[in-house]
Amino acid sequence: MGTWGTGPFDNDTAADFADALDDARPEAREALIRGVLIRTTDATGYLTEAEEAVAAAALIAAQCPGGEPVDMSYGPETPIPVFPSDLRTLADEALARIASDEDGPASNRADPEDWKRWRSLLTRLRAVLAPPPPSIALFDVQP
Repeated sequence: MGTWGTGPFDNDTAADFADALDDARPEAREALIRGVLIRTTDATGYLTEAEEAVAAAALIAAQCPGGEPVDMSYGPETPIPVFPSDLRTLADEALARIASDEDGPASNRADPEDWKRWRSLLTRLRAVLAPPPPSIALFDVQP
């Protein structure tokens, strides 16, 4: 696997996923993204699609408040549809699964600094994707 950076599309597998998104019909792109996230969340053992799941999560996070635009050098060239809000939670769950896998994509980075940047990317994406805590109305208590 070729990895040349720490961005969500800075590896051969994620760049191939971007090509698959470009080749898919516009109405099929959400299903591709949802599928890779579900398979990553449900995976047992080796996470075969972790790189694609991180790329998918980055595309979803880019549409969220506080999300960073995705560097499209290696990402999809065609416009990405607006995703339904339930994909935020699914993407966060997939990233949690990836972050907990010590033998997963982070281990592909030999340089310790690249490993730290990769983990930082996962943390930033999860911070944007995590649903806000529910607000609970507090009672007005008077002395």
